[in-house]
Parts: sequence; structure tokens; C-alpha cells
Amino acid sequence: MSTELIADLPGGSGFDADSSLLDSKFMVPAAPPFMVARPALLARMTEGVQGPVTLVTGLAGSGKTQLLATWVTSGAVDWPIAWISLETGDEQPSAFWTYVIEGLRRAGVAVPAVPGGTAGRAVISRLAAAIDEQPAPVVLILDNASQLPGREWALGLDFLISHARQLRVVLTGRWDPPLPLYRYRLAGQLHELRTADLAFSSDEAAELMVLHGVDLGAAELAKLLEHTEGWAAGIRLCACALQNSPDVKRLVDTISGDESTIADYFVGEVLRLQTPEVRRFLLETSVLDTFTPALAAAVTDRSDASRLLSTLTRENAFIQPVGTGSDLYRYHRLFAELLRAQLAWAEPDEVPMLHTRAAAWLSEQGRLVEAVGHAAQAGDWGSAAGMVVEDYAVGRLVIEGGSGRLGRLFAGMPEHMELPEAVMVQAAIAYGDRRPDRAADLLAYAGKLLAVHGSTCGDGLTLTGFLVQILLLADGPEPERVSELVAVAETFLAVAPPERLARHPELRVLLRTAEGSALNSMGSVDAAVDVLTDAAASIVPGCDVVRIGSLAQLALIEAYRGRLSRAEHTARQALDLAAEAGMGRTERPGVAEVALAWVALERYDIEAADRHLRAAQPLCGPDSGAPAMLGYAVVRARRLHTRGELRAAVNTLRAAEVAAAEMTAPRWLTREVLLGQARLLIAGGHPDHAAELLGRCPETSSPDVAVVHAALAMRRGDTRNAYDLARTTADAVGVPAPVALDAWLLLAVVAAQGEDASGAREALRRALRVAGAENQRRPVHQAWGQLRRLLRDDERLAVQFGALGVTPVPSQAGASAAVADAEPVVVEALSKRELDVLRGMAAMLPTEEIAATLYVSVNTVKTHVRSILRKLSASRRNEAVRRARSLKLI
Repeated sequence: MSTELIADLPGGSGFDADSSLLDSKFMVPAAPPFMVARPALLARMTEGVQGPVTLVTGLAGSGKTQLLATWVTSGAVDWPIAWISLETGDEQPSAFWTYVIEGLRRAGVAVPAVPGGTAGRAVISRLAAAIDEQPAPVVLILDNASQLPGREWALGLDFLISHARQLRVVLTGRWDPPLPLYRYRLAGQLHELRTADLAFSSDEAAELMVLHGVDLGAAELAKLLEHTEGWAAGIRLCACALQNSPDVKRLVDTISGDESTIADYFVGEVLRLQTPEVRRFLLETSVLDTFTPALAAAVTDRSDASRLLSTLTRENAFIQPVGTGSDLYRYHRLFAELLRAQLAWAEPDEVPMLHTRAAAWLSEQGRLVEAVGHAAQAGDWGSAAGMVVEDYAVGRLVIEGGSGRLGRLFAGMPEHMELPEAVMVQAAIAYGDRRPDRAADLLAYAGKLLAVHGSTCGDGLTLTGFLVQILLLADGPEPERVSELVAVAETFLAVAPPERLARHPELRVLLRTAEGSALNSMGSVDAAVDVLTDAAASIVPGCDVVRIGSLAQLALIEAYRGRLSRAEHTARQALDLAAEAGMGRTERPGVAEVALAWVALERYDIEAADRHLRAAQPLCGPDSGAPAMLGYAVVRARRLHTRGELRAAVNTLRAAEVAAAEMTAPRWLTREVLLGQARLLIAGGHPDHAAELLGRCPETSSPDVAVVHAALAMRRGDTRNAYDLARTTADAVGVPAPVALDAWLLLAVVAAQGEDASGAREALRRALRVAGAENQRRPVHQAWGQLRRLLRDDERLAVQFGALGVTPVPSQAGASAAVADAEPVVVEALSKRELDVLRGMAAMLPTEEIAATLYVSVNTVKTHVRSILRKLSASRRNEAVRRARSLKLI
């Protein structure tokens, strides 16, 4: 260290013309007119000076100096405080120690004279001893110390800190001074306030706005705070810009770093201090949001990018690492906006080139979304689309559409492109946005462009075309072609680069789901269930929507096949997954709610069926697709049938059929809509109209069609034909449970009408066995009026009914004398409100009094009474009460 303490430096830093010291360097700065109280930070300063070293570093304009000045004038400690404002040139030991000694002397500390104008370690030791003789600690504030170059002054100061126990040193600056901070930190001797600590809170920003006469709402204030990142000078400059503005809200939305007042500050306080090569580096890297040294090197074509970033970060030049221990960097938002504005103004032709460099480097690293983003900003849509195609990332566009992270990047792509890869990307986005017609047109156009112009893209473009075509066919009029095309697509995947497939596992899930949907549309429900089950079991990140769709399809198929437990489980799984994925009620799969309603109605759980139908209704409109709309119509019509409203049930199915005429639906579902109408017309006494409908049904040999033909034959009195058709269906192998149940119930009715009691009982027994497997109660209820006499003398049938979950009145053989003449009835569970009404009926109360007692309307009571009569198979109130008592319901 130099032994000179005070040198003859006329005109040097910190001295006036006659070599006297500048008084301004010892003066505590005055508070600005718009001063915001920051008591929490003042308390931290008071806490910090209890130890040897306090360091306050932050961006230019973050309020470092003003914080210290406020702390000094607040009188937080009653100790001697020496304030020294440092600047370039004060790093010379002679100047530095001159100001330290003079500052301490002005603070009232009796420091020794410097013999001969020199200062070595011995002099600093005496200075330390003099400080320790003070009755209270001495605070030495070195404002802007970080800006001093060199290390000699820091070595001497470190020596003084180590030996003066009563000394409290406070240093400020934009970056860390060259002191052994790590040693202080390990010893617990360092208290630090950094940029994040100095950032304004919401309350502080609001107070500053009020001081400037700016009235901001909570939303605008939050946006401003986010935009400035709590930077004190930035908020202050924004407040100046907002003053007297007639539309503060709009200005908050548009204010940026190139606002003149903010730009002037940055230019004066940051850019002016940098060398030309650093300024160039800052401008070129401003096109990047977050970046590594390697990416910065690729964009700027500089080999020293890492060194420059480290230097700029250390100097707090509005650039900072992202996260702890990360090699990612980013600029302060306002600073980045200024740099970009200056780059676009000074060198507009450079901007696309810089984005292109960034896109190329990011694409090589497999960072597709960022690469596409930069290609889009460069206006190079061909490269952007080519990156997606060659990375096999089209599945993301298919799943997310234009609202996804990748799809949004193509929002600015021109509508009419003549590049096949760009048009193919547009087709994938259109499919993801549920515009299949638009996707089909674009796919055809891409094929024409490819035939005429060709493409530099390889297998990725071919696979993209196959995927979009497969998805369109699966939901379109030609599902038969899907399996063949899926096999071809799988061949391409087999030779695709493994690293790309590893990044995009959604491709196989999409292909599997499309194959399952195609099989479902073709009516191959067993094969469809196997494929869709496999697709739904694939838990791939980002594929929740696809998986939910597979589960919903599965649930509806299983309900149709009569596998009610599996249908219920699968439907609930789909809805739970939708809730976990954050889908709102209006976004959840209506098909899953329809499946739950189907299951509940087949089990004759009327309340649950009605609840799920209500939930499904808003989800099953014309925009929801044919499966949801037709499935809802089928269940709704069956529910109306149970209430005896046959005409309304028929109209429901007809309306759905007309609405779905131009849509593609599973063939089994369109057939079920047709057969449902035929069943209702037969039950309503219109066999000729039913025959006309059945004539439109192409699969005449299908078991479900055969059973309806049998019902039609029986209605027309052709019992022989009815029996043959029903028996053939009932004895066939692999007939779905609901169809087999209908066939056995029809056989029981035919036998009962022919006075074949034993045949009727056997058919009913077989029907109950089929129904018991999944507790299918609805068909039994609907056939019960024609079959209930069979239970009178058959205890085995009564047991089967009990196992099915219905309650028959005891047969004559086991009944008491009081109920010996009662006929067996099947009882649907009464709701709590219906039981309340039933008790009122048993008390012989009139309808009006029951309504008053329950605080409901008379019409509501009448509705409950009708439901009670139906459920108890009674025609009058007293009959319903008698049967309810025999069943111990009241």
C-alpha cells in the first residue's frame, strides 16, 4: 500500500482549485420533494450497523443513497456519523484517506495528525486505535464506493475494519466493492441490502403516485409495479409521465422503456458509462428474453459473451441472473424495451438477422418454442413452420390449437402461404381449434403445393400430413381408412430420430386415440374399447385433453354395452381428470355426464339420472358433437318414457336425429336413436310408423334390431315370429347384456300372453339373471305391468327380484292374512320429499294442507303424488298408502 496520505493534487478529484477539500462530499444529500417513507428498510439499516460492515447495492436509481440519507437524518442511532460521497479519482490512497480522516474529524472523532503527510499501516493502526477510544461506535458511510477502481484503497479499508472494533462501515454502489465480502459473510459481520430488497412494495408505489397527484386503481398499480419490477427511479419517472394524463389507464398499458424521460435516464446513467463494444453487445442481445452466455455468443458472434455478462451483472447494469446458480440472464424489462427501441430505430435491418441467429441456435438445442418465437419475430414463417414439422411437434398444435403456447406464435402468420410446411401447420392448428372443415381444406392445399413445389422438409412433413388426415378421417365419413393409415404412420415413427420422439410422446397417443375413435364410429365397439383403453392408460404430460376424450368415449360405449360399473368408473375418472386439469364446468366432457345419466337410469336411480341429465344438458348442444348430443337424446327419451311421456320422448329423438344429420356419429349410436324411436312408437300403438323406421335401419341382422322387430311382430299379433326372433337373439353368443335382457323379457311376455306360465317364469328368471349382473332395473320396471303375476307363486323369482334391488310384496305363501290379497309390486326408492308427502297422504291431509306444511306449491305436491303412485304401482292414494305400509316405508 502507498505510504502517502495527502499528496499535492491540485485540481484532482475531490479538491477545488486551491487544493482545499470540497465540502459537498461530506454533506448528507437532501430529501427529494417526493419522498416515500420506508420504515422497514430504515430498521434494517439500524440492524445492519450493529455489525462491522453494511453493504447496499442495487441498480442505478434504486434509492440507495436516499435510503442512507434518510437513515442518517432520522437519528436512528446517537453515534458519530461520517458521510463521504466518492467518485472516480478518489481511489488514489492519498485522496481516499484524506477524505476518510477529514470525514471522521468532521463527525467529531479525534483522529491523530498525519506526520509528514504520509500514511502507512502504522498510521492506519493509530487511526483504528483512535476510533476504538470513542465511547460509542463510529459510522463511516462511503457512498458510491463500488465505483472506485483499483484495490489499494480497499486493502487499507479492510485493515481498518479488522482492527477498529468500534467502526461501522456502510458502503453503497451498483456492484460489490473489492473487499473480502465472503470473509465478512462467513464471520457473520456483513449485513446486505440488494436490488430485490430496495424494490418498492405496492403500498410504497401507491404513496409515490399520490405524491405526484396520480390516481391509479389496484389493477393499474399492479401492472405498473410488474412492469418496473419495483425499480424506484422507474416508478418515479412513470409517475412524471402519468401526471396530468387524461387517460391514465391507457398510458399505464402502453408506457415502456423508450418513454422519453425513462430513455434519457437509461442513456445518461447506464449506456453512457459503457464502452462502444459493450453498448453494441447490449443492443444485440436485447432481442433475447432470457439467454445463456452461449446463446448471447451465437447472436452477437462474440467469443467473450460470458465475460461481458459477468461484468455487466457485477456492475448491476440492469442485467441479472435468473434464479440461483443459473447461467440464464435477463434484462430489466424497461431497459430491454429501451434497447430494443434504439436497435429498431438505429439498425432496423439488423433485428431480423439477430432473431434468425437466435432461432437457429435454439433449434439446434431442441428448444423449439423459443426457436419458433424468434423465427416468427424475424418474419421467417417458412423456417418457423419447418422447425415444428421437422421436430415432429405437430401433435402439440393438434392438441392445443391456436390458443396453446406454440400455436400462439403463429397468430401473425399470413393467411395465404404457398409453403407446404406452413400450410400444414395451419391445418394442424385449425384441427386443434375444432375447425375440421378448414383443416381438411388446408390439408388438401398443402398436398397440391407439395406436388408442385416440393419441400426441403423430410419425413416430418409426411408424418404431419398423415396425422392430420388420420384425425380428420377418424371423426369423418371414412373411418374405415384409419387403421391402414395408422400402420403407415407407425412405420415412419419407427425410423424417426429417438430424441425427437422422446420430446413428443403425444404422437403415439394421438394415433392410438384416432384409431379407437374410428373403430367406435364404425361400430366395432369391442375393438374400440381395447384401443381406447390403451390410449387412456397412456399418462403423457400435456395430453390430458386427449386422455379425457378417450375416457369419455369409453364410458359411453360401456354404458351402451350394459357394463354399467365400468361405465360409471370411467366417466367419473374423465370428470375428475377434467377438474384436475382446471377445466371449468362448461368445458368438461358432456359425454361423461351422459354416460353417468345412462348408468343411473338403467339402474332406475331416477334422482341421480335427473341430476346428471341436468349437468349434461348445457354440455350437449349442437357445438358439442354428435356423440354428446345423440347420447343425451337417448337417455333423455328413456327418462321421458319412464314418466309415460311417449310423444315427448319420440320428439326428443327425432330432433336430435335431424340436428345430427350433417354430423358424423358412431353407427351404434345413430342406430340406437332410430331403434329408440321404433320402441316408443310400438309402445304407443303405432306399429306401422315403427316398421317404416326399422326399414331405414341398414343392419337388419344386428341383435338389437332383431329384438325390436320381435317387439313389432308381437304388437301385430304375430307371436310365433316374435318368439323366434327373440329366442334366436337371446340364445346367441356374445349378445350385449341390454339386448339379451330385452330378448328374455320379451320372451317372458310372449309366454305369459300364451298362458305358458312355466315358460314365462323361466324366461323371466333368465332375464333377472342377466339384469342382476349390473343391476339393470329399468327394462324390468317397464315390462313389470305384464309380468308381475308371475311372482305370486314363485319364491325363487322373488329372491331374484330382491337381489336386483327391488322389493316385491310377499307372495301368498309367505304373506300374513292382512296382505294376502296384495299383488307383488316393484318399488323404486322414494325421495325424502316424496316420503314427506306420503306421510301427509297417510294422515288423510288434503293437497293444500300438505303443501302448506312442506312450504311448497300445490302443483309441486301433485307432482310428488303422481310420482309416488307410479313408483308404488298404485292407481289411488289409499292404495299407495296401503302398499307403503305393507313395505314398511311409513
